[in-house]
Amino acid sequence: MRVTILCPFYPVTVAMFLAATPVHADEPLFGFINTTDTLPKGQKELEQWVTLREGRSQGDFNLVQTRTEASYGVSDDLQLSGYLNFAFANTFRNTPSGETAPPEVFADFASDPDRRFRKARLETVSLEAVYRIASPYTSPLGVALYVEPSIGPRTRELETRLILQKNFLQDRLVFAANATLGYEWRKLLADPAADPGSIEATNHWDKETDVNFGFAGSYRFAPNWSAGAEIQNEHEWAGLDPFNGSKRTNEAWFLGPTLHYGGRHFFATFTTLFQMPWAHDYANRGVDSFVVNGITNADDFEKRRFRLKVGYYF
Repeated sequence: MRVTILCPFYPVTVAMFLAATPVHADEPLFGFINTTDTLPKGQKELEQWVTLREGRSQGDFNLVQTRTEASYGVSDDLQLSGYLNFAFANTFRNTPSGETAPPEVFADFASDPDRRFRKARLETVSLEAVYRIASPYTSPLGVALYVEPSIGPRTRELETRLILQKNFLQDRLVFAANATLGYEWRKLLADPAADPGSIEATNHWDKETDVNFGFAGSYRFAPNWSAGAEIQNEHEWAGLDPFNGSKRTNEAWFLGPTLHYGGRHFFATFTTLFQMPWAHDYANRGVDSFVVNGITNADDFEKRRFRLKVGYYF
């Protein structure tokens, strides 16, 4: 060790060592894609998310969603988290027909199609469990399972996820893939314009299934700093059966860059996703389609997504 300290190349040696140092356990390299990393046993973390979803083919569409998270490492491979989720919406004439429509998370509110819609709410309270089956640092492939039930005012959700992770170049290059299955129940108000004999004419629980596939890569280009990209392919079905092709409603693709900083106790991740012009509206065709120039304007999609995550370990 004394010889190394006296070596004229010592600064270079230290820089190479730092660049190869793995990131903090559970540190999110990506904004929308999960990795298999979990908190070590007994470690705690506070994390704050802010997501801005904005832009449609016309009009105004702004949805801000926040998540406040507290996590605890039950074991080195099991992490439990709790979330408070809030949402703030501001929309006006944001549909292809020129009418105002609220985002999906406010679909249970009545809105005037000719007036601006503004609303804030507690969206849900969530519990999350992540169990790591295999670590990418000790196995050829990292594997983890994720489950997150949520409950809120007139909202119920259940999300499950398979997480894969593969590391290269002494963990400086990280790839992750997610396959997500989500179920949603929303208590909707009766539609006065609906057929009196239909379910839409009464207060009812609307059911939806989401099946999403995501892939991301990140490279640590300097000590504590990583940059990469994420891609998401999202699918929606009416009802709770994703194998029923006649109930398929929407498909969209999102792609964009991500930047991450990770210190000893603090981290920050910022990701921007842009909707690619590859969308499909399976529920509406022709002039009634929500797809304009390849971009879908359905109530759970937008042109751009911006997400910032900051966290602190203690």
